[in-house]
Amino acid sequence: MNRRVVKDMLDVAGVSMVEAESAERGLEILDEQEFAMILVDLRMPGMDGITAIEHIRARQDAKAKVPIIVVTADIAPDLRERCLTAGADDVIFKPVAMDSLFDAMGVILARGAEGDGVIG
Repeated sequence: MNRRVVKDMLDVAGVSMVEAESAERGLEILDEQEFAMILVDLRMPGMDGITAIEHIRARQDAKAKVPIIVVTADIAPDLRERCLTAGADDVIFKPVAMDSLFDAMGVILARGAEGDGVIG
């Protein structure tokens, strides 16, 4: 449901998002396409979000540097630091507000991210 809400927000802004129902599927899609950004939920079926981030950052190609924003409902005190240590560029907490999402994306894109869309 949350993925659908974020997709609807991005659609309104004209940003295309490819949805992945699991981290494993997201990693497969990343192998197949180029993206300007990756949105990761920490709680997904199968592999968790932090492990997925670590897999992305361990790649030996340019995709290892694709910006990652964590979108989570988890409120653990050290969560933000754990995500950043794993390689996330930012963390946004649910419920996702459109302005928070676009502010975070804007900061990251201003740094020069490349690609055609978002994977989430």
